[in-house]
Order: sequence, then C-alpha cells, then structure tokens
Amino acid sequence: MKFEMTHICLRVLDLEKAVKFYKEELQLKETKRIEHKEYGFTLVYLSDKEGGYEIELTYNYDQEGKYELGNGYSHMAFYVDDAYKARELHLSHNIEVTQLKIIKDRYKIYFITDPDGYKVELIERIK
Repeated sequence: MKFEMTHICLRVLDLEKAVKFYKEELQLKETKRIEHKEYGFTLVYLSDKEGGYEIELTYNYDQEGKYELGNGYSHMAFYVDDAYKARELHLSHNIEVTQLKIIKDRYKIYFITDPDGYKVELIERIK
C-alpha cells in the first residue's frame, strides 16, 4: 500500500491577498482555481512544481471576521537555498518575520506569517 501526500487546506478571509502572499513570498504558482458559487466557496491550489504537493486555499463567501487557528496547528515548512537572502526579501515586503536561528549547526530557520495568521517555517540545510 502506498500513500502520497496531495495538499494541505487553509481557510482564508481574503482570497486574493492570500494568493498574492504565497506567490510572492514562497514563489508558488497557481495550479488551478475552482469556483463553487452554488455552494458558496472558491478553491485555489498553489504549488512549486507540476504535479507536486499543493496548498489549497479555501475561501468561503459567507465567512466574516476571523478564523480560529486553534491550538493544534503549528506551521508548514519550505526549504530555501539561502536563508539570509530569503529573509531579507521577506523583510523588504513588510510582513511578519522572526529572527533567523541556527539549529545544531545543521539548519538555519526563521518563520513568516501569512495574512490569515498561519505560520510558515523557512529552512536552509547547512552542508
């Protein structure tokens, strides 16, 4: 039996703002957009490669206010080839960015926060 990861779903309050964030900050590309007007929601899928793992952004038309992130969600993570350059880029975009940390001389990491409060970890492997 084989299991293959397909996507993670995030509910967002402002679809276009969220799409812009994931395209600009993580260089993801929109792979498909499905509008279900009769059911009151739109789905947008983004990925870094064709047929790869995706982020599904779900926008519910009738949602007002703010989603509760809960205490179970922590973060998603992306590898970067240069954490210092990536962090400088994120700082220049005026988004929430944490300090860069080196973990056991194996990784450089920092976090950014998307428009809905979801945390994203950026990791550079130290060779």
